[in-house]
Amino acid sequence: MDPTSIALLKGLALGFSIAAPVGPIGLLCIRRTLSGGWLLGLATGLGAATADMLYGLIAAAGLTVVTELLVSVRTPLQALGGAALIWLGIGFMRSRPAAERAAGGAVGLAAAYGVTLFLTLTNPATILSFAAVMASLGAIGASGRTVALVAGVFLGSALWWLALSTGVSFVRHRLAEHTLLWINRISGAVLALFGIAAIAAAAVEIAS
Repeated sequence: MDPTSIALLKGLALGFSIAAPVGPIGLLCIRRTLSGGWLLGLATGLGAATADMLYGLIAAAGLTVVTELLVSVRTPLQALGGAALIWLGIGFMRSRPAAERAAGGAVGLAAAYGVTLFLTLTNPATILSFAAVMASLGAIGASGRTVALVAGVFLGSALWWLALSTGVSFVRHRLAEHTLLWINRISGAVLALFGIAAIAAAAVEIAS
């Protein structure tokens, strides 16, 4: 197998492994799928996949100036992302499943994609992890192997979000409204807690 194909496969594995752990973005994808269907959930996940690809591209290209700039503003970005999670969490806790289904999920595909892209980009410290991985794989600098690796990161991440949204969509119509109502409340509370934790971490970093 040629080096470019190997790099693509490595990128697929990397992107999938980065996306797979269920955190606030995974919870958001599940929640969007339950409220609006698998396409809305997939659009949500693709926002995260795009952000991962962008950070991977910056790291792989060796753009140290951009990396240093993003890391330097990570604290306010983290606080901003935390505030967005709290806002989303409160909205989920107040939502009603029947009304959401009647409105087709209430959130457009572009909005779902954009919100998740923004939330993922508010964690620029991720770029340091990408830089370390890219360096260990020998993929720093412009080359066909680097392009294949970054493309693989996006495809691997997108594959996970496709699998997650598809799996959740299978049980979507089998859940009773009172079950969905509790899912809304619990997922909203968890998202809000993630947001509070992010703001608290930013505050600690500012104070230190």
